[in-house]
Order: sequence, then C-alpha cells, then structure tokens
Amino acid sequence: MSKQIIIYGGRGALGDCLVKYFKGKNFKVTSIDLKENEQADVNIALGDTESVEKQAELISEKIQASLNGESVEAILNVAGGWAGGKANDKGEINLIFLFLHYNLFQYIDFIENSDLMLKQSVHSTLIAASLASKFLKENGLLTLAGAAAALNPTPGMIGYGAAKAATIHIGKSLAAADSGMPKGSSVLTIAPIMLDTPMNRKFMPKADTSTWTPLEYIAELFYKWVNDPSSRPDNGSVVKLTTTNANTELSFH
Repeated sequence: MSKQIIIYGGRGALGDCLVKYFKGKNFKVTSIDLKENEQADVNIALGDTESVEKQAELISEKIQASLNGESVEAILNVAGGWAGGKANDKGEINLIFLFLHYNLFQYIDFIENSDLMLKQSVHSTLIAASLASKFLKENGLLTLAGAAAALNPTPGMIGYGAAKAATIHIGKSLAAADSGMPKGSSVLTIAPIMLDTPMNRKFMPKADTSTWTPLEYIAELFYKWVNDPSSRPDNGSVVKLTTTNANTELSFH
C-alpha cells in the first residue's frame, strides 16, 4: 500500500515540484490549491472567494472521504505568495527595487496587499495545522512555509513579513506541549532566502541564481525528513536555507 502525503499549495512552483517528486517515490499525493494539479492522485480545488472557515470545512470533509480512515505520513504546506507594501502605500503603481536593484513595477496598496498575504500564508497554515491534528499519523511531519526575511524587520513588505512571522510563531506553538498535534509528530518551518522558480527567473533575469535554493533540494530534504524522523531538526525549528555558489546550507532558529 502506498504511503500518503498531503501537499498544500500543490499548483505553485514548489508545490508542483513536490507533487512530482513524491509521486516518483510511489506516494499517494493529495494536492490542495485553487486549481487542480493533474499529476496528483487526489485534488481539492478551493474557490478563491470562500472564507477560511468554509475552506477548512471543505478540505477536511474531502480528505476524510479520500483517506478512508487512514493517516498520512506528512502534510507539506508550501502555499503562499509575495506582495510588497509600506504603511503609506495607497494603491499606486510604484517602481520597487528587488534584490540588488532589479526593478519591478507593482500595484501596491498596503492594506490590500497585507490582507492578501495573511490569507495566503496564515490561513493556509492554520488549516494545515487543523488537518494535522486530524489526519497526521503519530511521528508524522508537518512543514510550514516561512521566510528568512521574517527573521528581521521588513519595512518595504510589512504584510508579507507579518504573515511569515505569524507562520513561524504558529509552527513553534504547534511544537509545544498540549498543542493538539499527534504524538511524536514534528513541526518544521522552512525559511528560504530566495527560491529558484520560473517566476523569479522571469522577473530577475540578471540575478545571480547560484544564490537561489533549487526546488529539488527542498523536495529531497522533505523526503528525508518524512522517511527518517531521526534526520529531522528539533521539533519547532525554523530552518533557514542559505544558498551560496549553488551549495545550500541549513541553520536553525
């Protein structure tokens, strides 16, 4: 019988990579996202206008039906996005400077963008936590999507930083005693600096991609953590990924 895994955000760049990778390792993969991932065994497609309560209820019902009483090895939450915003941004088209002065024009509204960041990161994190309490096996793994930027102030992207900082806090709280997580389970929050995605390459064509973390590296890391609990960092760790000259190192916070 195939091991089962849930990937929240299965249509994003990292999520799609994870679906492919774990399918290649003979896992039964459930993808949760706004749209279906054709390579997944089970898809749960969410309406983008549904409330977090409705989304949580829908996802839980569909997963319960598909699992048929079984538990999953891991829930990998890689849902999220990026949007900038300073406190005085009021819905204008601004020229922003991304990473070593690569320019990008973006519509920036502080409140609107912050709301979007909270929905994409915090809501998915809370739902993933609820799913883990119900469907994750003992000694299973829940991963969350933080960001290295959130370890410091983020004045040019306050909503993004707040959402990722909240994700980090939720991960540490879930790892604490009496959080409702299954016995022996691990909660780990990754905090990359920059992922090597098609979208990042499109908007930053002159960037030094040797400092970007490959998606395949994260897939391999997650696979190791899923299969070998002894290889996992301490429960509740924030795992910062720093890539230099195409070599990725981990540090723990």
